[in-house]
Amino acid sequence: MRAEGHDVTALTLPGLESVEADRSTITMSDHVDAICDAVRAAGAPVVLAVHSGTGAAGYGASDKVPELIAAMVYVDSAPAKGAMDPDFDGAELPLPSREELEAGENLDGLTEEQLETFRQRAVPQPAASMREAAELRNDARLDVSSTVICTGAPSEQVKAWAEEGHAWLAGLPELHDVTWVDLPTSHWPMWSRPQELAEIIGDVAKARGTA
Repeated sequence: MRAEGHDVTALTLPGLESVEADRSTITMSDHVDAICDAVRAAGAPVVLAVHSGTGAAGYGASDKVPELIAAMVYVDSAPAKGAMDPDFDGAELPLPSREELEAGENLDGLTEEQLETFRQRAVPQPAASMREAAELRNDARLDVSSTVICTGAPSEQVKAWAEEGHAWLAGLPELHDVTWVDLPTSHWPMWSRPQELAEIIGDVAKARGTA
């Protein structure tokens, strides 16, 4: 995306800096605040792209600073409402085993080398961030243009899940401007189809006049 002239900032959220980082007190509010700080630092409205479980923190950020977000992009993710796992009682959530990943996520297009590198780089999710819901009070978030890129499952399936009331998809029915894009591949398209993913996000940025 930088090669195409886009100004890109990749965020590492609190508690995810390294395996050794102290994440025992990191909450969802910390993740939302970190995203908001980065959005404010940009100096102009941004396209905020979030992946997987970060849809919750991203939606929370769109509630706090909707005027600074030109568009949201949910990459195999969605505007979640409620805690990701309110009953989780561990200190942190590590990357599941290979068998659990294969059972729970789409790994299409990922090579064995990528999967091994992914495991070497994986950092556990702070437990408190999973038990806390992002605060949602500002209805202006509902008018933020949103693109949902469906990779691990087709968009029609994701829409059906949203109708069933799953918490991680609960914000979708209330949004006023949603564009659906299918990109069939793994849950991690930044690994399995990075060029196509970058083009989709870049097109959103161009359409919204952001660099």
